Amino acid sequence: MISIVDDDMSVRTATHNLVRSLGYAVETYASAEEFLHSPHLNETSCVIADVRMPAMSGLDLQSHLIASGRRFPFIFVTAFSVESDRARALRAGAICFLSKPFDGDVLIKCLDTALAQNGSAPGE
Repeated sequence: MISIVDDDMSVRTATHNLVRSLGYAVETYASAEEFLHSPHLNETSCVIADVRMPAMSGLDLQSHLIASGRRFPFIFVTAFSVESDRARALRAGAICFLSKPFDGDVLIKCLDTALAQNGSAPGE
C-alpha cells in the first residue's frame, strides 16, 4: 500500500488518483500524526510525504519511523525546496525529493524505484 501524507487536500487527491490509476492500494492522511495512528501503518510499502506540515513535518515523520525501527521508502514533495531539507531526507534514505508542482511521470519513476527496492507490486 502507498501512503500519502500531505496537509494540502488538492495534492493528496491528485496524488491519490495518479497512484491509484497505476493499480496500487492507496491511503491518504492529512498529517503525520494521522498516519502514525493509522491501522494501515504496517501495510505501507512506500510513503509519499510533504516536507512541511503543521505539528510534525515529513522529515520528522521519517526520523520518527526510523528511530522506531520502521524503514519505509520515502518520496518527499515540497513547495518550499530548501537544500538542507533535501540533504537531510536523502541522507536518511529518501528515494526522491520533488518540488511542487511535480511532474506525474517523475513521481511514477520515483515510485517504481521505491517499490522495486521494497519488493512490492500493484495492489500492495
